[in-house]
Amino acid sequence: MRRLSFIKIVISIGFLISCAFSSTLLSQPPRSYSSSEILLQLKKLNTVGSVLYIAAHPDDENTRLIAYLANEKCLRTGYLSLTRGDGGQNLIGPEQGVELGVIRTQELLAARRIDGGEQFFTRAYDFGFSKSPEETLQKWNRDSILSDMVWVIRNFRPDIIITRFATDGSGGHGHHTSSAILAEEAFEAAGDPTRFPEQLHYVDVWKPRRLFWNVSTRFQNPNADMSPYLKLDVGGYNPLLGKSYGEIAAESRSMHKSQGFGSAKQRGEYFEYFKPIKGDTANLNNIFDGIDFSWKRVKGGEQIGKLVDEIIGKFDVKNPSLTNSMLYDIQLAILNSNNKHILNKSNECIKLIENMNGIFVEFIADKANYSTNDSATISINIIQRSQLKTSLALSKGLLGKTPIASSELKYDSLYSFKTRIGFINDNYRYNGTYWLNRPIRKNLFTIQPELIGYPELFDYPRINAIIFQQSKNRLNTHISERNLQYKWVDPEKGELHRPVVITPPVMINVSEDVLVFTDDKPKELKVRLTSGKDSVQGMVRIILPEGWNISLKGTNFPKNMSSGETGVTFSTHKKGDVQELTFIVYPLNNAAEKSFTLTAEVNGHRYTKGIKEIKYDHIPVQTLFPEAEVKLVKLDVVKKSKRIGYIPGAGDEVQACLSQLGYEVTTLTDDKLAGENLSQYDAIITGVRAYNTNEKLLSVKQKLMDYVAAGGNLIVQYNTNSWAGPLSSDIGPYKFKITRNRITDEEAKVNFILPNHPVLNTPNKITEKDFEGWIQERSIYHAGEWDSNYVAPISMTDPYEMTVGGVSPRGKPEKGALIIAKHGKGNFVYTGLVFFRQLPAGVPGAYRLMINLIELEKP
Repeated sequence: MRRLSFIKIVISIGFLISCAFSSTLLSQPPRSYSSSEILLQLKKLNTVGSVLYIAAHPDDENTRLIAYLANEKCLRTGYLSLTRGDGGQNLIGPEQGVELGVIRTQELLAARRIDGGEQFFTRAYDFGFSKSPEETLQKWNRDSILSDMVWVIRNFRPDIIITRFATDGSGGHGHHTSSAILAEEAFEAAGDPTRFPEQLHYVDVWKPRRLFWNVSTRFQNPNADMSPYLKLDVGGYNPLLGKSYGEIAAESRSMHKSQGFGSAKQRGEYFEYFKPIKGDTANLNNIFDGIDFSWKRVKGGEQIGKLVDEIIGKFDVKNPSLTNSMLYDIQLAILNSNNKHILNKSNECIKLIENMNGIFVEFIADKANYSTNDSATISINIIQRSQLKTSLALSKGLLGKTPIASSELKYDSLYSFKTRIGFINDNYRYNGTYWLNRPIRKNLFTIQPELIGYPELFDYPRINAIIFQQSKNRLNTHISERNLQYKWVDPEKGELHRPVVITPPVMINVSEDVLVFTDDKPKELKVRLTSGKDSVQGMVRIILPEGWNISLKGTNFPKNMSSGETGVTFSTHKKGDVQELTFIVYPLNNAAEKSFTLTAEVNGHRYTKGIKEIKYDHIPVQTLFPEAEVKLVKLDVVKKSKRIGYIPGAGDEVQACLSQLGYEVTTLTDDKLAGENLSQYDAIITGVRAYNTNEKLLSVKQKLMDYVAAGGNLIVQYNTNSWAGPLSSDIGPYKFKITRNRITDEEAKVNFILPNHPVLNTPNKITEKDFEGWIQERSIYHAGEWDSNYVAPISMTDPYEMTVGGVSPRGKPEKGALIIAKHGKGNFVYTGLVFFRQLPAGVPGAYRLMINLIELEKP
C-alpha cells in the first residue's frame, strides 16, 4: 500500500553568499536528473573521498580522467587551475586580458557541468607565456599562490592530488612547471599547522594521502616506455550516462572554444599513467590502493552507508520517490554528526530528494538588470511530479515569517505566483566576476581571503524554498536554495537563462579607451551615460591632465579647460535611458601620455564604472563593469599613406587603432578580396590568426602576391601552425616556417641587427625608446627556417629559456619576430610582434613601428 506524505513548501528570501566551500554553478539554474542519473548520484552519495587535479590554466586539465574519477569511481573531483587564462590568445573574438579570463572561467564551468567535476582557482593573474618557473614564481609571489593552494586543499580535503605537469620543465611553460612545484609544497604545507596559521580560524589542517604526476610523456613520444608507471584504464563505458569517458571528455574539452579545442569523441580502453611523488606511495598496484572510500571512514558513518546501500537496492527507476523518505534519515544523520567536512553530502541529499520527487522550483526576475535600492517583480514557479500528497505555503522574509499564499500542490500542476522584493543593499560587491572588483596588484587579483578559490560569486537576493515533508511520525525538512535568474525565449535557441545583475544607478561608457593623436587636430570622445534606474540626475566630472584641453559640443560645460576638475549635468527619466555627450579633446604643446577617469556624481555618491556584456552561445552572458578611464597618447610621427585594407582574423582591435592614426581602413571580406582591385590600398594587413581561421585566404594567395609585386605592402600578423590552426601551404612569396618561438619578457632588449634597414629609419626613426612600455610580451609564433630572400632587422633574447630538467640562464638571440622580403616592387612582412596587445594599450613605439611597416619604401 502506497504511503501518502505531506509536503509543505515555504519561500524565504536572503542576502547571503554560500558559506560551504563548493564550486556550485550559480550562474545557471540547477539541472534535473533522469532516473539513471539519480542512481549514479546515489552511488556518489555512497562514496566518501575526493581527488584534486592541479594545473596552471583553463584547458590544461585531463577531462577524461576527471570524468572517470567523478562518474566511475564516484569521487568528489576538483580541478584547481592556478590562473583563469587571462594571458592566452582568443580564437573566437577580440577579448584579451581579464575579459578573456572571464570567458575561459565560464568555459571551465561549462566543462565541469559535463564531466561532473568542480572548479577552483587561485589569485594568480595569467601574465602570459613564461619560459621559467623562476620568473613565474617571482611575478606571482611564490608564497601568495602557495597559500591559496593550501587554502583550497584544506577546504576541499582531497585524499589524492594529481598534477598535470612535472617539476622538470617538460611541460614547456613556466606556469606549468610552477603548478607542479607548488603542488608538491602545498601537499606538505596543508597538513602543517605552522604554515599559514591564519587560515586555521576557518579551516583545519589536512594531509592528503598521496601525490601523483599524471605522466604525459606519450604526447611527446608515442613510443615511450610507460612500464615504470602505475596505469589506469579510463576509457570505460558508463551505462547510466550512456557514454564512454572518452565521449564525455570530448564534450567537456570542446567547451574550450576560445582556444580552438574542439575534440573528437573516443571510445574504447585508454590508459592514463601516474608517477608516485609524495605520500604513502610504496608498493601500490593502482593510485587508489589502501584508501577506504566508504562511509566506514567517517565516525558514525557505517549506518549511513547501510542506508544508502538499502536505497540503491530498493531504487525503482519508474518511481524514484518510493525511497525518498530514507534520504531524510541520511541527511539528518549527516547534520547530527557535527562533522563539517561531510556537509557537502547533505547538499547531495537535497538534490536527490528534489529529483526523486520531480520538484522544480525557479525564481524569475522581470528584468535582467537592477540597480541598488531598486525593487523587482519576481515570478515563483513550482511543480512536483511525485505521487505524494503535497501542499504549499509561500512567505517573504527571513525564514518565511510572513505568509503570503498557500495552496495544495496537485500532481504535475504548475503553481505560479508573483511578488516583489527590494534590493536594499547599497554596496553589492559580487556580480559573478568578483575577482575583478579591485585592481590587480603584482600579478595577483585582490580578493578577500575567505573568497579565494571560488569560480564565481553573486551578492544579491538568493531565494530559499523551505520544504517540509510529513513521513511516518516525523516532519522532515530541507532548504532548497535558488539564485534569482532572468529567463527569456530566443526564436532560434529557445529558452535561455542569465544571472540577474545589480548595476550602479548610472554607468559611464566611453567610445575609446585610448585616444591617439598624430597632430594637434581635435578628436571626439563620445560618452554614453546609461541609467540603471528611473529618474537619475547628477553631474559628470572630469579631472583633465595637464597638457590637454577639452570642450563639449553643446552647453553647460566650460570650454578650453586645460587642467583641473570640471563637469556637466545630466538627467535621465527611465531605467535604461541613454544620454550621449560628445567631448572634443586636443593636445597642447606640452602634451604627454596621460590618463583620466570620468566620474558621475549622484546624490553625493561617485560612480566610475561602465558596463560591458560578453555574449557567446556556449557560456552564460557575462556582465563586466570596467573603469571609465581614457588614455591620451600624443605621437611624434610622419605618415604618407592613406588607404589600408584589413583582413579580419580570429579577433583583434588593430583595425580600430589604425583608424585612430588617420588611415582610411577598409575591412576586406572574402567577396572583396576576390572581386576588388587591391591596388587601391597602400598596404594590406591580416588580423591575428587570419590564415588559421579563414581557409579561403590561401585561395587568393596569388592575388595577394600580385598585389605585393605591383608595389603593395602585405603585413601578416602572427599565425600558428599546430593542430589548433594548421597551415596547409606557404603564405608568403618565399618559404618560411611558423614556429612556437617567442620572447616572453616585455622588457627584453631589442637589437637592431640591420640598423640601416628602411623599417627602422623611415618615415620614423626607431630607437630603443620605442620598445619601452610594452605589455605582457614582445612576440609570439616567430618565423623560422626562412628563405634567403627574407631579412630579419631585429633580434631579441629572453633572460631564461625552458629546458627539460632545468632552465638555461639566457636563451639564444631570436630573429624571427619580424621578417621582410622584397617581392617585385612591394614588400611581404611576417611579424610575431604582438601589435594586437600593444596598439589597444596605447604603446607609442608600437604605433611608430607599425606606421613604418605600412609606409615601407613608399615614395
